[in-house]
Amino acid sequence: MSLEEITSRLTESVGSDCGIPKIVKFDFGEDGVVSIDGKSTPNKVSNDDLDADCTVKVAMSDFLEMASGSLNPQMAFMTGKLKVEGDMSVAMQLGKLVG
Repeated sequence: MSLEEITSRLTESVGSDCGIPKIVKFDFGEDGVVSIDGKSTPNKVSNDDLDADCTVKVAMSDFLEMASGSLNPQMAFMTGKLKVEGDMSVAMQLGKLVG
């Protein structure tokens, strides 16, 4: 799955209101970023590298495994495959958007 496909799926998942009034960024390293601006109305999903309240750093392959359910996000965090910068409480709410 490409960055564009992930962005499209997250756009569908977020709709007009993701329920998280923060800016969240998924940083896939060299593969790019996907930002969810939960502060805007309607919410916006883009590939803009925004200043975020919470940044989730993860390899795209690991993100896809989490989205498919084959990789537990808590296990990914504990093993260092997923790193969170910023507001950890926001990261805890992301399962409803990604899963």
